[in-house]
Amino acid sequence: MTHTDERADRSILVVAHAHREDTVIAAERVVEALRAAGARPVLAADDRDELAAVRPSLAHVATMGDDVPVEDIELAIVLGGDGTILRAAELVRDGTAPVLGINMGHVGFLAEIERDDMDDAVHRVIERDYGVEERMALKVRVKDAGGSVIYETWALNEATVEKASRERMLEVVIEIDGRPLSSFGCDGVVVSTPTGSTAYNFSAGGPVIWPTVQAISVVPLSAHALFAKPLVIGPEQAVAIEVLERTNGVGILWCDGRRSHDLPPGARVSVRRSERPVRLARLHPAAFTDRLVRKFQLPVVGWRGPDAITAGPLP
Repeated sequence: MTHTDERADRSILVVAHAHREDTVIAAERVVEALRAAGARPVLAADDRDELAAVRPSLAHVATMGDDVPVEDIELAIVLGGDGTILRAAELVRDGTAPVLGINMGHVGFLAEIERDDMDDAVHRVIERDYGVEERMALKVRVKDAGGSVIYETWALNEATVEKASRERMLEVVIEIDGRPLSSFGCDGVVVSTPTGSTAYNFSAGGPVIWPTVQAISVVPLSAHALFAKPLVIGPEQAVAIEVLERTNGVGILWCDGRRSHDLPPGARVSVRRSERPVRLARLHPAAFTDRLVRKFQLPVVGWRGPDAITAGPLP
């Protein structure tokens, strides 16, 4: 079997939407590059319908599910911002494919590279010249007041319990490892992974957690309480948020801003580390500190460089 024949058996998912012209052009370019290299480009069915409406050349690209099972996807190339990358992680959740983000948006914190390096990224995917980094995900379960499981899902960034009505406050009690911690009225509670610590958690006043730190952040939103500070707990500890039955109205669970479920009074949301991480493809071993500075445009004027203690290995 030739090298080209081997590549023909390789299925690469391309995740993009048709809402922006530059993304459509980029998707067409990536599909053509994969074909030229002898690999098989694959699109999600909805993406293909949308893209083919403006680029007929994409109408005959194979679709995941109908033509190619998710288990056969080698890698997902994502053209977009963090929202598109989260969607890609959802698409390949039942497989093993890592996700490679090419930033077509603004901050793009999950993206590995910018659009100017897209051609090089595709080449490195073909050559399998990339590393894979595993990121903690969350397992989320909802029970009703009677204790029956009514919903299960997962999250890469965060699981958020929020009030469903703007004019009504949510009454909750927080539980850590089976023990009650505090009850209060609030707008909601954010439970975040290290990956999600720079997203909703960050906006809510939670801590930035380095990806190498295995931890879970719990941040109350606008709590009416003396003790309702952000918490950082261990990766094996479980968090539960109960919507008290005296709550006047319903809450809502959001996971990664993509999947939601209504929470009636008495509902219990349990969140803990998932057994299955999310796999991100990495082309450059950049320090997370550098990523923070670059993405948030942080001022570092005056830094004189590391000394022997901070730059070298620990004694």
